[in-house]
Amino acid sequence: MLILLVAAALQASALPNPIEAGWKGESVCELLFENDQMRAARCTFPPGVGHERHYHPPHWGYIVEGGVMQVTDATGAREQQTPAGETWWSDGVEWHEALNIGDTTTVYVIVEPKRAK
Repeated sequence: MLILLVAAALQASALPNPIEAGWKGESVCELLFENDQMRAARCTFPPGVGHERHYHPPHWGYIVEGGVMQVTDATGAREQQTPAGETWWSDGVEWHEALNIGDTTTVYVIVEPKRAK
C-alpha cells in the first residue's frame, strides 16, 4: 500500500498543475489571484480545445459558461455536462485530462491551495 501511495505522489509531482497545463503549447488557464495560501484561475475551453494531463490538490470550482467536456482519468473517459452556475468540490485529482466536445465555449473558475513543490 505504501509503495502505491509513493508511486502516486511521484506521478502527481511529475505532472503540471492546472495553471501550468495547457493545450498544444497554449495556456488555457489565466491566474486571477495568488497569495501564499491559495490561488484562483479562470480556464477557457473553446470547442475542440482541451486541458493536457495534470493534477489538482483539493479545490473548489464554479462554471461561468457551460458546455460538454470529455474527461479522462484512471477510471476511463466520460462525457461531463458543465452547466453554467454549477459549483463543485474535489478532494483532489491524481491526474486527468479534458477536451471540449461540445459546440460552445466552456469557462470555469477554480480555487485551490498552493502546493509546495
